[in-house]
Amino acid sequence: MKTIVVVGGSKGIGLAIVKEFVANSNVISLSRTKSDFEHPHLTQIEVDVLNDELPSFESVDQLVYCLGSINLKPFNRLKPSDFQNDFEINVLGAVKAIQHFSPQLKQGINPSILLFSSVAAKMGMPFHASISIAKAGVEGLVKSLGAEFAPTIRINAIAPTVTDTTLASHLLRNETAVENMIQRHPLKKFLNTKEVAEMAAVLLSDKAASISGQIIEMDCGLVTFKL
Repeated sequence: MKTIVVVGGSKGIGLAIVKEFVANSNVISLSRTKSDFEHPHLTQIEVDVLNDELPSFESVDQLVYCLGSINLKPFNRLKPSDFQNDFEINVLGAVKAIQHFSPQLKQGINPSILLFSSVAAKMGMPFHASISIAKAGVEGLVKSLGAEFAPTIRINAIAPTVTDTTLASHLLRNETAVENMIQRHPLKKFLNTKEVAEMAAVLLSDKAASISGQIIEMDCGLVTFKL
């Protein structure tokens, strides 16, 4: 079986990805906290990816970096520390993980990397200055490393719209907010973690062997359509 490392695999999209892969892969979840989910193929390691030394493994075939942030404030209320924290979580953490695991990935079986961007990197929205800068950095990293790692390691990113996670709970705080979010999207829905995990499974699989350096928009039509 392949070995997949999921950074941020204890909650939200990361946990959904763990559950998507664990039946047929050895999954290693790196997170500050452990989830209640258990499986014989799952190893959970408590580690602060930004501050701690990352563990090493004999083999790594796939790497998923799921850590992210939703820091929405008016521009004049954003402090330099906000920009720095969002950049560290979304970009520098991914850089650290990729640099650490790339030697094993280069020896892996059809190795691939998956990162996460956001619709905010493509669509101008109020109060998104800090997170949009960080996610634009993720997209630049994907394109640069896609070229640098070819043909050995593929790397792509998913750019989701709002997803029903704890991280986004303040955006979906009541029935009115949920209905407004639904109506804002042309497909009259937003995302759940399982469908994002299923897209991750496709991009990491051999079915996507010809796809690298791409940003896959899961936007429910928000960025693509104007109705």
